[in-house]
Amino acid sequence: MIINHNIASLNTQRQLSTNTSNQSKNIEKLSSGLRINRAGDDAAGLAISEKMRGQIRGLDQASRNAQDGISLIQTAEGALSETHSILQRMRELAVQSANDTNTTSDRSEIQKEVNQLTSEIDRIGNSTEFNTKKLLNGSAGVAVVASNGTAANLTGTADTSAGTINLTAANLTLALAASKVDATSTGLANAGTALGAASALTVNGTSFSFAATDTVQNALDAFNNASATTGVNAKWAAGTGFTFTSTQEGSAASITTNAGTGMFAATTATTAAGADAVATNAELGGSFTASGNKITVTSGNFKGLEFTLTAKAAVDLTVGTNNALKMQIGANQDQNMSIGINDMRADALGVGSISVTSQATANTSVTTIQNAIEKVSAERSKLGAYQNRLDHTINNLNTSSENLTASESRIRDVDMAKEMSDQTKNSILAQAAQAMLAQANQQPQGVLQLLR
Repeated sequence: MIINHNIASLNTQRQLSTNTSNQSKNIEKLSSGLRINRAGDDAAGLAISEKMRGQIRGLDQASRNAQDGISLIQTAEGALSETHSILQRMRELAVQSANDTNTTSDRSEIQKEVNQLTSEIDRIGNSTEFNTKKLLNGSAGVAVVASNGTAANLTGTADTSAGTINLTAANLTLALAASKVDATSTGLANAGTALGAASALTVNGTSFSFAATDTVQNALDAFNNASATTGVNAKWAAGTGFTFTSTQEGSAASITTNAGTGMFAATTATTAAGADAVATNAELGGSFTASGNKITVTSGNFKGLEFTLTAKAAVDLTVGTNNALKMQIGANQDQNMSIGINDMRADALGVGSISVTSQATANTSVTTIQNAIEKVSAERSKLGAYQNRLDHTINNLNTSSENLTASESRIRDVDMAKEMSDQTKNSILAQAAQAMLAQANQQPQGVLQLLR
């Protein structure tokens, strides 16, 4: 027996200290609900979970950013809805003024309303804002200017970089309408001459038939009166015969006929198609698509640039600084999208100086205003595409945040059932160690029995 060192007591004290420490950690985890409360609990797990927390909070904020972006888009689109209504009214007034039942005084009164509507378009463009940021005055888009009238309806997108495009006349080809010629009637004297034979022809699904006594003019009137349905105009010339031309230009325009009879016997059952405008990739700085005379750059520095050719002539297109709005829709650097909104004021739409004070100017104004309507329609369509994209972006961000939160939870959160079981075990061991320590401390006193 020894008394200087109570080994049993020392061992019991060590076990008691360990059990007490474990029990304290159990209580801490149970009270916080976290498996990792300090770096010492799981150094690697803490580093991983903190990185995940940063991503989760970034994804949640990105989702809120996208929702703010939708609100901004809705603000701009709502203003353009009213611009659309104004332009429709202006077109109605132009059509009214183009009618020669109006006097000069009448047209002056119509012009007054047109002027006020033009001013309202400018007011909407200058005052529409979101969080004090102007949206429709061109400060949120990209300005594109042509050196002459060869190119019209110029717009850029968030992808269009600043710079200059030099287009040469030699490398430009305007769109062509579809055309078919029937030379059977070349021998007729003039438009008042009878066809001389019962004749029939079907043009784009519409059938026409004529008696032998019907004149060339009767046939022309029939074809041209139906042009709204067929999309085809007709003309006749001595030595040439009937020429059919589509009302539209480009590859989408076509003329389909059956095998004609009588004075249309030379028309075969074929389809004639138009052709789209042509430019060069080298001058545009990238590839492009064309629809009629409308050209859209699809790659390169000027991607997204659109313009309509009006003549085969050289022109310089200058793209200004791109001020497209950046929407941060990701948790990390450069995870953003650009939203470009072009200038939607009267001058940019081409209606800043609309005149309906004469039949001629009112007549041309109808087309000018129609072009403006189509430009606003294109802008609203683009905004709608942005909004739909952001809707999907929000869904994706929320899903990513949810999945990442689940991963972070598996690393950081405590399993309450398991921890309660461990706490109960450590509590019992601590109490047992306390009892055994009391017994161990009594052992050396047994030496006193030898002294009796």
